[in-house]
Amino acid sequence: MLCPFCGNPESKVVDKRDSDSEALTRRRRECLKCERRFTTYERVEASDLMVVKKDGRRERFSRDKVKIGVQKACEKRQISDDEIEKTVNSVEAELRKKDKKEVPSSVIGEIVMKKLKKLDKVAYIRFASVYRSFDDVETFKEELERLDKK
Repeated sequence: MLCPFCGNPESKVVDKRDSDSEALTRRRRECLKCERRFTTYERVEASDLMVVKKDGRRERFSRDKVKIGVQKACEKRQISDDEIEKTVNSVEAELRKKDKKEVPSSVIGEIVMKKLKKLDKVAYIRFASVYRSFDDVETFKEELERLDKK
């Protein structure tokens, strides 16, 4: 692992922690040359998961796309990067548990909405308004009322 500060390839692991989902390992490292510390993350590379889009196109599952969507929904909210990362990890873990090679994009959207609803109601509404293509204020109000009833 190259040190991000001095480029030295020699480092030692100071601390190692597995995440809740056990799909990610966090390692604190110390460069043996400049003695600065940095964090690395290790993830098991799983088999390719294909996403079937609404128009029938297929593309590789992109964890980054899910993360960007969640980040946009959580913008300007009191939600840490750690919580966003855990949410994205949880979405990916749930998809991989399905043990299917292809997943409709609608399933991914529903899983993200379910996770956001638990995390932050405003982030959920933001995501739902884009995902479900709210056409007018009335649709928006209906979703808010459903959320308020629960």
